[in-house]
Amino acid sequence: MAEGDGGLADEVIFRPVRSGNAFEDTVARLLQTIRLGIVDPGGVLPSERDLATRFSVSRDTVREAIRSLSDAGYLVARRGRYGGTFVSDPLPAPGTIEAPLPTAAEIEDVLGLREILEVGAARAAAGRELTAADRELLWTRLRETAAASVDDYRRLDSRLHLTIGEVVGVPSLVSLLADNRTHVNALLDGIPLLARNIEHSNQQHEDIVVAILTGNPERAAEAMVEHLAGSAALLRGFLG
Repeated sequence: MAEGDGGLADEVIFRPVRSGNAFEDTVARLLQTIRLGIVDPGGVLPSERDLATRFSVSRDTVREAIRSLSDAGYLVARRGRYGGTFVSDPLPAPGTIEAPLPTAAEIEDVLGLREILEVGAARAAAGRELTAADRELLWTRLRETAAASVDDYRRLDSRLHLTIGEVVGVPSLVSLLADNRTHVNALLDGIPLLARNIEHSNQQHEDIVVAILTGNPERAAEAMVEHLAGSAALLRGFLG
């Protein structure tokens, strides 16, 4: 198939994405068009304008999602009369995780536990009377992550998330978070690290930390849910 041909699958894939993680969800939805055969290798995607309308996002978001997937080897842009954005043929191998690849059930298990642990940690941290040392540590970890190079990003990102658990004051929680994060990072190592996702994650990190420091448990939990949804969308898109 060159473009979606109006069937149910086409309607499901090309529906509006969630506004909270527009970039990540757009990337995941474009990956679905490839993985589910909505657009075959060598086929052309709908135009940027059409995709922006279908996904209810800006053309800049669509353009950045396409650029990221092009950099990852999934799409190829061609100019001229018969130009457009084409699905790569052949497609790159899925991820870089050594065989066997995780099953969908294994991915959902890791992500499901992550949401329970990390959303709970953010809510609990925001509900505590934090010490000056706790506050300084959170700000330091936030600044370090925001300034991290691509090579260091996942390590410092992990440390920030563990610090949120640490300031809750329940040591067993940090152990559980660390174990789960190890599994999460094993999955993340199998997908490209997208520059726009780093930018988006840094803003979400700031939202989470500010909610914790201002003592707003529900906002902290809400911001963490939104943050985790972005990486979950990418993991399901690339590895699912």
